[in-house]
Amino acid sequence: MTAGTHDPAGGGIGRALIRRLPLVGTALGLVLAIWLVATNDVGAVAAAFGRIGLLGLAAVVLVRAIIVLLCGLAWARLLAGLAPAETAAFLVLRFVREGINVLLPVASVGGDVVGGRLLTFWGVTGALAAASILADLLIQAGTQALFALVGALLLTRLDGASAAALASWMLHALAVAALALCAFFAVQRSGAARFIERHIAGLARRFAREAAPSAAGGASGVQDALDTVWGRRRWGALAQGIVLHLLAWGLGAAEIWIVLSCIGVEGVTVPEVLVIEALAQAVKSAAFPIPSGLGVQESGFVVVGALFGIDAGTALAVSLAKRVPDVVLGLPSLLVWQSLEARRSAVITG
Repeated sequence: MTAGTHDPAGGGIGRALIRRLPLVGTALGLVLAIWLVATNDVGAVAAAFGRIGLLGLAAVVLVRAIIVLLCGLAWARLLAGLAPAETAAFLVLRFVREGINVLLPVASVGGDVVGGRLLTFWGVTGALAAASILADLLIQAGTQALFALVGALLLTRLDGASAAALASWMLHALAVAALALCAFFAVQRSGAARFIERHIAGLARRFAREAAPSAAGGASGVQDALDTVWGRRRWGALAQGIVLHLLAWGLGAAEIWIVLSCIGVEGVTVPEVLVIEALAQAVKSAAFPIPSGLGVQESGFVVVGALFGIDAGTALAVSLAKRVPDVVLGLPSLLVWQSLEARRSAVITG
């Protein structure tokens, strides 16, 4: 093959592999989850889960709904005064983003891409919708890292070699995450998006032999929108988004407290519950290529729970309880997504 020759077969194989990655992640997650249950006392897991009861699970679902609503409000604050969409649209679409991410075999950002596209149905430009998603993901990841840092620092106060080793590992991982987040922020603020867009438009002209209608005039659209979202006069709205996200992550600990109380586990303090939630979130976020952190979340609860004397069966029951809202809230969200798509199609064809 001569230099510069386009290899459509190789490109097709690469795209096929990328498309299959979420499916591979799902399969690996299922294997890990099944192995965790099989290597522990299934009866103990079932008994612990049964003690939660319908009221306990309903309370967990309610807390999760509040968490998603807070994240939706944080997203809305990013575009306050910049887009015609009302806050209600962001709240609905935030549930759709969550439902896709936790129930469909896509990487944990697949729902965010769909959410950005759906936002354009409310008259938001594609560039501004994409910019809001990029900024929201950065704030989301940054606040999760900050919450995980709080958990790691609380963990350093515990006695025992296991706690010290886990805290040390977490602090090192967070240092790497901080560098990645800084790089992500730098990309958004340095004009790199404009550079990427221009090259995408160039590739479109080269391989499709035609550019998108707005390729020439809108090559810097997303970068300009990012500059607007991160504008100096918008730090108040951005700060509100950060606070709302931090509050949301902290509320996740309430889910664990409710479940442990219903099961009958005593002696677990609020700081300990915060540590469990923070570290479990961090482990799940690190495994974002695996849809919904399947199997990884369960492993995280087993490892972190053991530090506080929580047996594996109870830890797995807690993880299963935290997955109930994924289904209860996720399924209606997927139906809303399909309804929005159907309405859009009807408008276009009509």
